Amino acid sequence: MPADWALEVMRKAPYITVSFTRPDGTAYGVPLSLASKDDETWYFHCALEGDKLEALKVHPEVCLSAVTKCAPTVGPKDGSFTLQFKSAIAFGKAVIVEDESEKREALRLICERFLPQHMEAFDASVTRSLGRTAVVRITLSSPPAGKRKQYDNQGDEMKYGRME
Repeated sequence: MPADWALEVMRKAPYITVSFTRPDGTAYGVPLSLASKDDETWYFHCALEGDKLEALKVHPEVCLSAVTKCAPTVGPKDGSFTLQFKSAIAFGKAVIVEDESEKREALRLICERFLPQHMEAFDASVTRSLGRTAVVRITLSSPPAGKRKQYDNQGDEMKYGRME
C-alpha cells in the first residue's frame, strides 16, 4: 500500500510499537503513544532514564510498526481462518530533545492527540512535570510502507492496492 495510506494507519493507531537495539545488541520493542506534527517527525515521552534512552545513545535507528482494524475472521469464500488488518512500518532516527520549547510543543501534540478534552490542564501539568520528562523525536528516514488484508462486500480479498 502507498505511503499516504500507511501514514493514515500510523495516525489512527492508538499505539505504535517502536523497536530499538539495546547497547548489548539485543532487540527491545515497546508500544508507545506517538504524535506527529508533519508525518515525518514523530514524538514520544518517557522517563529520564531506562532502556529506551540507553538504546538510543548507542543505536539511534528505530523501527515503527502500527496496526489498526485488526480482527480475526473466517475467509468469506474459502472458510480459512485469517486476520483482517491494516498495518504500517517505518524506519527513522531518534534523538532526545533538549530544547525546552520543542519538548513543550511535542508534549502538546501528544496531549492534543490523546486527551484533547483536557487541554485546559496542559500548561499546569507540563510545568509540574517537564523537568522529569524526556521527549524523543523520531525523524523518518523514508516514507512508511503499508500492508493489509481486507475483504470487499462480495467476499473477495482486496489485493494489489485495490482501494474500493
